[in-house]
Amino acid sequence: MSQKTFALLAWILVLGAILIVVVLVSLSLGSVNIPLGRIVEVIFQRKGSVEHSIIFDLRMSRILLGFAVGSSLGLSGVILQGMFRNPLVEPYTLGISGGAALGVCLNIVLGVSKIGGGLSLPLSGFLGALGVILMVYFLSARKTFRIQGLLLTGVMISFIASSLIMLIMAVSRVEELQGIIFWIMGSLEESNWFLIITMLLVSLAGLLAAYLFCFDLNALALGEEEARHLGINVERTKRMLFILASLLTGCSVSVAGIIGFVGLAIPYFIRLLTGIDYRFLLIGSFLAGGAFLILCDTLARTVISPLEFPVGVITGIIGGSVFVYFLHTGPQQLFRKT
Repeated sequence: MSQKTFALLAWILVLGAILIVVVLVSLSLGSVNIPLGRIVEVIFQRKGSVEHSIIFDLRMSRILLGFAVGSSLGLSGVILQGMFRNPLVEPYTLGISGGAALGVCLNIVLGVSKIGGGLSLPLSGFLGALGVILMVYFLSARKTFRIQGLLLTGVMISFIASSLIMLIMAVSRVEELQGIIFWIMGSLEESNWFLIITMLLVSLAGLLAAYLFCFDLNALALGEEEARHLGINVERTKRMLFILASLLTGCSVSVAGIIGFVGLAIPYFIRLLTGIDYRFLLIGSFLAGGAFLILCDTLARTVISPLEFPVGVITGIIGGSVFVYFLHTGPQQLFRKT
């Protein structure tokens, strides 16, 4: 094992340790604080205590969902940035979040959620995201899968979806408007364990699928012509990666709402640590994305406890600050790092 590989593996272990620490802190903090020393004891004790109920009925579901959504968005971000060779691209650039938000808005306004129950909101969000994915894909995929056309098409569809959402909000009743705004700002307050476990499995399957393309992404980092000379089927690889990143983002948005900038900020920091070797960049972004969103959710529900901020507000403030930093530090240099 080379010294560089050993160092990269060490960083992955550090990120895993950070994730564990963040989870323990999140379990500990809230409107009722539980000492860190008591966490393990409470987890393994019998049901019935107040602390046990707080951990398993209130906090554990948010942590698992935060990890699943954050890791999926981080993974989507690093995949798309690898495709575009541009660290300023993020999952929501392609209009997927706009499509999901439009689907949920139509659900609320048409009263489908009152008939279909709690599962209808994430289902309509996923269908909206899937519709945009298919639209962007077929508009951009001709004989050659045009990356720049893909990006511009996604941005324009995102603007159209945002305009339609504003139109719906303008004609909505007050109670409908409140539901739309709350969902658009993003939240991990999902109590349906079926959705949480499904999202967790989707994120893990996404990591496995993405890792199968780690050498393809390493080749694409050199440029498309160089990748072809190395025997990579560039068009097929780009199509598969686009579909994978889009589905991960669509599932995340449909369950947790619009939580921006995770897919932008996390790959940037992990790339600073590991360089552009996607064998480690994919795993690092996966772990760090989950830890980051759990941390942001902890801040969102503790800063003004017992009230809470939408988690999308916290990620937006942090991610927006990172974006401004990008613009003043020559982000393209990241893809020339070895």
